[in-house]
Amino acid sequence: MEPLHGRIRDYAWGSRTVLARLQGRPVPSDGPEAELWLGAHPGDPSTLDRDGAPRNLVDAFAEDPGRWLGVDVIDRFGQRLPFLLKVLAPEAPLSLQAHPDAEQARAGYAAETTDPELTHRNYVDPYHKPEMLVAVSPFRALCGFRDPKLSADLLDAFGVPALAPVVAALRGGVDGLPAAVRALLSWPSSERAELVAAVLAAEVGEQFAGSAELARDLAGRYPADPGVLVALLLNHVSLAPGEAIWMPAGNLHAYLHGAGVEILAASDNVLRGGLTPKHVDVRELLRVLRFEVLADPVVSPVPVAPGVVTWPVPVDDFALHRVRLDGGVRSARLDLLGPRIALCLAGEVTVADAAGSTLLGQGGAAIGRADGGTVTVTGEGDLYLASVGAPR
Repeated sequence: MEPLHGRIRDYAWGSRTVLARLQGRPVPSDGPEAELWLGAHPGDPSTLDRDGAPRNLVDAFAEDPGRWLGVDVIDRFGQRLPFLLKVLAPEAPLSLQAHPDAEQARAGYAAETTDPELTHRNYVDPYHKPEMLVAVSPFRALCGFRDPKLSADLLDAFGVPALAPVVAALRGGVDGLPAAVRALLSWPSSERAELVAAVLAAEVGEQFAGSAELARDLAGRYPADPGVLVALLLNHVSLAPGEAIWMPAGNLHAYLHGAGVEILAASDNVLRGGLTPKHVDVRELLRVLRFEVLADPVVSPVPVAPGVVTWPVPVDDFALHRVRLDGGVRSARLDLLGPRIALCLAGEVTVADAAGSTLLGQGGAAIGRADGGTVTVTGEGDLYLASVGAPR
């Protein structure tokens, strides 16, 4: 294992405290810091120390793919790291968004690559982007569609006549979801502000107070965006530290507030439907959305060894383990597939494999090659280990 240096993305929705405090820098930071990236995504690859100069992972892997990635990973995913590890720090809501599945990503990327008149790309790479986020502080998110009939009751309670066709569609259950979402996202531009204002002016019962508060918060940022109402069709989830949410392809979602460790397939394909100043492509979003109820998006940790837990997911692009060492458990050994990335969130731990060891304090990261064998963690602290998942 050797030290790894990540990259920070300064999106406007980011916190000015979370990442700065994690890395021991002055708080608040000079500007918003939304994501810390650890991986080899070509959009912002992490770096290694080489002869007094930084060497990015993309180049390092290209020089010796066999040792870094391993034959199994290359056979399954090609000569690339199939996962990306992040720390997310949303201070404000992210856009309503979904990600394509593998087939949609390949087809969309190929079609856009050959279109000479294209002015904006939805598909920046040919890969899918399933993702899982583990809360490290109380975390709020919108995740997948809830029962449409519950959403119909809520929208009906606002008493806005213009919403009657949407309510009627939702009364039809899952079969009516596409028509309801399409109607809201395609609402005439000249009437959107009036629609949102009418919803905010309504008085609803106590059972709908939480949803009304969410609408007020979102509308305060985007007063003429029908995405405010689409957000009310989703599960509003509050995670305790250690709980996770799993977002498969095609599920509409938006992270609202908190801090979390996210692991995802190494892609940057995002289809947005609202709550953002960025490009929105309603037609393409509707094409990839899964209009189904996501009954329970929360994933609880599963113990696999003393001090070690994981969160099972149905993809093989990645796996994530947390190692928590204290006075009772002072060491852990993990056999991981392919290259692995370690991130220390608290305390001080040493991570070691056959290639060497690295001491990590809070905010420190390290990477190991596929040929490094068993990873040993010692010390006292809280460590996340990302690796490739087992074949399915």
